[in-house]
Amino acid sequence: MKYKLLAGILAFLSVGTLSAQEQEQTQDKSLYVKGNALFIPIGILNLGVEKQISAKYTLQGDVFVSPWKSFLGHELQIYSLSIEGRYYFKEAFKHWYIGANIGLSAYNLQKWSYWEDTVTENWNGEFLVNSNLYQKGYSIAFGVTGGYQFQLSDRWNLDIYATVGTSQGFYKGYDRTTGRRYDSAEKFNKSGEIIPYRGGVMVSYKFK
Repeated sequence: MKYKLLAGILAFLSVGTLSAQEQEQTQDKSLYVKGNALFIPIGILNLGVEKQISAKYTLQGDVFVSPWKSFLGHELQIYSLSIEGRYYFKEAFKHWYIGANIGLSAYNLQKWSYWEDTVTENWNGEFLVNSNLYQKGYSIAFGVTGGYQFQLSDRWNLDIYATVGTSQGFYKGYDRTTGRRYDSAEKFNKSGEIIPYRGGVMVSYKFK
């Protein structure tokens, strides 16, 4: 009888300890600040904050700033904000995860398909050189993120990720040689495409 009572007390204590550990893990709402190491060498800023909301879920917000009026001869000004919910298969900030992302961007850039000196005729019979054309507008994107976080130390992580989704753009096209619009739309052109629109290697520091 005594052994049964002792076994019952030990079992109760072990369950209580496990529950306390799980509660402590859930209440440990860690916060990481991070920067994208891929873009820093070319003068583009991509910073983020990732906050734990439960044992396997986090919420991340990040900002992307490319200030280049001209980069290798191409317009590349992009200002973007995004927010993302992430689910980690093991636990927050460790190993594989998937996420849902939404982003808003304002830009003044030249699309990669306009980099060549191809001559085209526009809507009113003008012959234009594609490499002289650029686009100015904004976009909204929805996508799915996949990634993996390596734990380097107690406070440092390495976050490798990529996002693919639909980007809906609203823009006006200009010819830099004349300053005039080359398109026929009265207000904004509209375009939609499935593209990879985020990615990189984030160096993350556990702030809290």
